[in-house]
Amino acid sequence: MLHSHRMELFACRASQDFASKVIEHLNAHRPADQPEIKLGNLAVSQFSDGEFQPQFLDSVRGATVYLLQSTVPPADNIMELLLCIDAAKRASADKVIAVIPYFGWARQDRKDRPRVAIGAKLAANLLRAAGADRVMTCDLHADQIQGFFDIPVDHVYASKVFIPYIRKRKFSDLAIAAPDMGGAKRANAYAKDLSASVIICHKTRARANVVDSITAIGEVEGKNIIIVDDMIDTAGTLCKAAEVLMSKGAASVRACATHGLLSGGAVERIHNSALAEVLITDTVPHPELENDSKITIVSMTEVFASIINKVYNYESISNDFIF
Repeated sequence: MLHSHRMELFACRASQDFASKVIEHLNAHRPADQPEIKLGNLAVSQFSDGEFQPQFLDSVRGATVYLLQSTVPPADNIMELLLCIDAAKRASADKVIAVIPYFGWARQDRKDRPRVAIGAKLAANLLRAAGADRVMTCDLHADQIQGFFDIPVDHVYASKVFIPYIRKRKFSDLAIAAPDMGGAKRANAYAKDLSASVIICHKTRARANVVDSITAIGEVEGKNIIIVDDMIDTAGTLCKAAEVLMSKGAASVRACATHGLLSGGAVERIHNSALAEVLITDTVPHPELENDSKITIVSMTEVFASIINKVYNYESISNDFIF
């Protein structure tokens, strides 16, 4: 049964382009007798000291409100999302669903050292406290972060778009590599679906974002290797892994990672590396890379549009998951 009330979709400032493309996909598949979906009007007032205040310029009373925002740094982006959720609830929205293509702070998913915060749990608590009724996100740094939420979480995977892209390339002697031991499960899932062998890169870190050494475990020589990961930050690990794999006789090394954070000179590092190609998605905006010679952006907007539509209409979303 379809809802008797309406859907309203708004985008915070970090995900305007992503939201516009989601709207295009939603309208392309909407029934002819239903009105066209439009991106809602959301204004953000900025104070001189840096404080800001979002305001919905359209009524959301009784509506199911979808708020799109990747919580990339700086912290303003997650704060903007929290304020928008609060504003929607106070404006009598029926439900507020936070659509977070990239869920920031997810690397802080446990106490791995004394006296550190668990940022992912804090972010989950903040979203719930602000009034979110549901969260949609993509490729969390650790699957167990879903359990940090006391509300439903729809967790989709970029394998939905990466696997078809890789299949079309028809690589011979394909191998899937994990950049570290923590990525072994993801690499094994890709390898199983693509009938490829698995390589595990074991790394040691000197400190955060600084790799000390990398060794490769598995058959490398003559293989066309694709390193799979959930994110690329500084690209230090990725480029060093590619160098090690090529030195061991790999035919080529590529990479696919869901979230292209690409901080601290990562783009230049990738261009100067042994990597033949790097695939990322548009969960983190990078309009400057649309025609890049080495970095290819694959869109997740159609996947999110499908999830939004199915959840709104109480339909199963099982087919939108791969692994």
